[in-house]
Amino acid sequence: MSEEKSVRTRGKSRIRAVGFVGLGMMGSVMAPLAAKAGYELHVHARTRSKAARLVEAGAIWHDTPGDLALACDAVVTVLRFPVDVRQVYLGPEGLIARARPGTLLVDTTTSNPSLARLIWETAAARGIAALDAPVSGGPKRAASGSLAIMVGGEAADFERALPLLRVLGLIVHLMGPAGSGQHAKIVSQIVYAASSAAIAEGLAYARQSGLDAQRLVEILDGGIVGGPLWEYLAARMVDREFEPGLAVHYLLKDLGIAIEESARMGLDLPVLGTTRERFEELAALGYGAEGAQSAIRLYDNA
Repeated sequence: MSEEKSVRTRGKSRIRAVGFVGLGMMGSVMAPLAAKAGYELHVHARTRSKAARLVEAGAIWHDTPGDLALACDAVVTVLRFPVDVRQVYLGPEGLIARARPGTLLVDTTTSNPSLARLIWETAAARGIAALDAPVSGGPKRAASGSLAIMVGGEAADFERALPLLRVLGLIVHLMGPAGSGQHAKIVSQIVYAASSAAIAEGLAYARQSGLDAQRLVEILDGGIVGGPLWEYLAARMVDREFEPGLAVHYLLKDLGIAIEESARMGLDLPVLGTTRERFEELAALGYGAEGAQSAIRLYDNA
């Protein structure tokens, strides 16, 4: 048995101490689920005050991601942008540099598949397991532990992480090797963004033609276009409820990744390009912090 394989095998003991890096809208509601499930909870955030409630409840604070990694069997990162992921994982005092061999690193950020593969390769060289595991469902589902989690990585590492992932998510699937979880999330974001733009156009048409929008939402929910996505987006557009599940500026980040990856694969996706342009226009109007349902604002002066 090679030295690396021996180290990885020794590291497959049961996970006891779990760290969370990133305590924003999603991380702040995901981390308490780990503590409730019986894991020893360790936390770090760029703004320490975000961890105050968790620390008061018994979580252990660490000043840096690297210090946290050194104390944990598994680390879950819930970050904002790929640049944050790169710094936290690959920085000189980051997770991979400081984590013990056998540590399991799980990134739930929506990020670049190529970066996920680089993290996996760098971690594996040190006997550390890495999974890319972006999530879907928003803060409400995160708080109830009912997220959908798309995972990329090695099957053995996925099986080791599964008890923890099932604390955080209701639907958890291994999609393939490193980067596959990110590819799956890109598919989700393409469909979500394009659907948001299409529903906004449909409702703008309805308004211009004099239809009762609320009645239209109800009747179409029982037809072929009906379903959770229609129900969620259309109802909020009609009611002018723009609080974000996923803010437009984060959605634009994801669409940028989608365009980069499709170009790399030689794939022409014109609807994706048009959709990004519409959301860029929305952000330029000052609505970047609102949810995707604010796409209806593009037709306010129609």
